Amino acid sequence: MSSQQKKKKMIQAIQSKGCLLVYPLENRKEPASLWSELYPRTKMRWEWDQEGDNRVAEMWVLREELSRSREVIYAKWFRGRATFFSKEVFVNILAYLGSSQGEVSLPRPSQEALDSFLLDSPQSTKIIKENLGWQGRIMESHYNRALKPLWNFLYIVGFGEVEDSSFPSLNMAATQNLFEDLWLKSLDLDPKDAEERLVKILGEENLFLKYARRIKKSAELY
Repeated sequence: MSSQQKKKKMIQAIQSKGCLLVYPLENRKEPASLWSELYPRTKMRWEWDQEGDNRVAEMWVLREELSRSREVIYAKWFRGRATFFSKEVFVNILAYLGSSQGEVSLPRPSQEALDSFLLDSPQSTKIIKENLGWQGRIMESHYNRALKPLWNFLYIVGFGEVEDSSFPSLNMAATQNLFEDLWLKSLDLDPKDAEERLVKILGEENLFLKYARRIKKSAELY
């Protein structure tokens, strides 16, 4: 199967399932992943040496390409891991969480970061740190804490990578800017109706839905 065929299959899987991790968690069946969709019954090995499975690295490259496709949405979401959404599920999660409707009161550093993304998107990790004055190892934990609510509530999404350091850096963008149509569509959805739709698409016991419910509940702590 060519890379193009794999990419097409990955997009179809995301649109069919609604929400998928890129890689499985400890090779467990749930939550569902793109790896298990492309390589069912095949355990994934993280080794990146010469004897490692080159499909692992190839999928990471395809992940970057898919994140720029605009056909699906990419974020560091489920437990901070690489996650893809179909547009339908993404819109309903935005509405359910209350993100687009202004129901989440963000911590001040998170709001500062979001304001920067709203002014200029996408931005790489290096650039957003420079813009906010959060460079250096001493500010790393501050940066991670500030961005976590933005990922959890899907205020930002991933959009490709850029070579601005020794390693490729994730490009991040304000959802409101990059997917304005989806953001506006979510504004018209009632959170309860959105939740019912998510149950219908994902299933009541789906781990992604359970995670969304925990995030919604965590908003009370901000």
